[in-house]
Amino acid sequence: MSPLRILLLTNRDSDNVGDQIIEATVISIVKGVMKNLGFASDDFTISSRAAGIISKRYMKSKDPELLTPAREAISKADLLIFGGAPLFNYAYQNFYLRTIYTLELAQEYGVPVLFSSIGVEKFDADNKKSRALKKALSLPVVRQITTRDDIDSLRLYAEDTDVPVAHVADPAVLADIVYRKKPEPAPAPKPAPKPPPSVPLRAKRKLKRITRRILGQTTNRTTAAPKSTPAPVVSTKGPVHPVTESQKPTKKRIGLVVTRAGIFADNGIDFSEDDQRRFWLETITELEDRGLDYRVFTTGHFSDEVFLDSLVKNFGVPGGKVAVTVNSPDELIRELRGCDGVIAYRLHASITSFALGVPSIGLSWNFKVPYFYESVGYGHRALDHQRWTAAEVVPALEKALAEGVEKDYDFLKSVYDTLFTGVRGALAPESDAKPYSFDELWEGLPRQVATGPKGYRDKVNRKLRRTYENYQKLSDAVQSEA
Repeated sequence: MSPLRILLLTNRDSDNVGDQIIEATVISIVKGVMKNLGFASDDFTISSRAAGIISKRYMKSKDPELLTPAREAISKADLLIFGGAPLFNYAYQNFYLRTIYTLELAQEYGVPVLFSSIGVEKFDADNKKSRALKKALSLPVVRQITTRDDIDSLRLYAEDTDVPVAHVADPAVLADIVYRKKPEPAPAPKPAPKPPPSVPLRAKRKLKRITRRILGQTTNRTTAAPKSTPAPVVSTKGPVHPVTESQKPTKKRIGLVVTRAGIFADNGIDFSEDDQRRFWLETITELEDRGLDYRVFTTGHFSDEVFLDSLVKNFGVPGGKVAVTVNSPDELIRELRGCDGVIAYRLHASITSFALGVPSIGLSWNFKVPYFYESVGYGHRALDHQRWTAAEVVPALEKALAEGVEKDYDFLKSVYDTLFTGVRGALAPESDAKPYSFDELWEGLPRQVATGPKGYRDKVNRKLRRTYENYQKLSDAVQSEA
């Protein structure tokens, strides 16, 4: 019997390392669900593809030949899962249309579809794009839709259908489990004790000790004994060492996650590149005045890195205080783990910080930021653009540091539980298995291995290719206007 084929569509082909963390956690969750349902690892395959499986060339030309790769992938699948991507976006992205075409192909081939913890843009009954998406979601192959943010809009999209919907956690809240550190190898067994010496050998040793004692007594009679040195006082509480400079408690480090210059205008916020730069420089000064250390980095977008590079080259931020490039989940998680607190524009820096138990302040540039913070019980840690000043943000951070991070494990597990229910209904409807408990996820979800050299090169090459393509588009646009 051939293995079951699961086609997983995520934002994997993205420079935003947060999207790469989502892909890894969703893959781990799906593998955990299959194990939970009793499937062995060779009973199924997961093909992870970009959510935009419908090519850009097809979107422009509508040439049916350009649908061939998508047709082939979908027709061979036993289950299609959309995992953690903004699949309903229609305001200034065309994700919604790609989602519609993908659903139509799934309907053509009878492949059941699950939407797991996706981003949802607000439903607008007066918008033809929104209405077209609603119509596609009523297709019989759609079995389940869960969202990490706007559940009210999702209910409107699914209105008049039997499709179950739910508000669940973002997959990245399980990043601490999926990216858990590799267990230390077990210590080597102690060597077996040596057998006791034989009787003749013990006799020889005793004779030598007696001889040395006699010779020592003779020497003591003829030689003045040296002055004794007082024995050191040994504390029963262990040795006391002077505290060296390197052993003194270090300052708390705050991660500062910057973003690209144009993101605010794209979201209708009057906050310029100069405004963002001024905010970060004033925040750094405020942190230093309060005795806090800092580290500036991004979640991997090249345009974010351009902004960060300008802070170093033109505005005096020390190079030793920044990570200008972040190209893999391992690098982002290492930066976040090294922080005691985080101030971030990028949402998945906030979400991954939460997973790692690091308190954060989210700078809300769109509705998804406060949705996340409210969902985990920290709505007051999401600050809108009217509060983007060092005088407001740094005290809010210090309050978050004092509060720490508490987790509602039932809510965190919701992304697993709902996907378990959806997969069981599609692939194992006769199963009476129950989803893992939260503690069981630590064993049930496979650990994500570190990015290897080849994988890292591939990520960087894709990033550079997209960057130069965008520069070319920009150049073409400028020339066409000339």
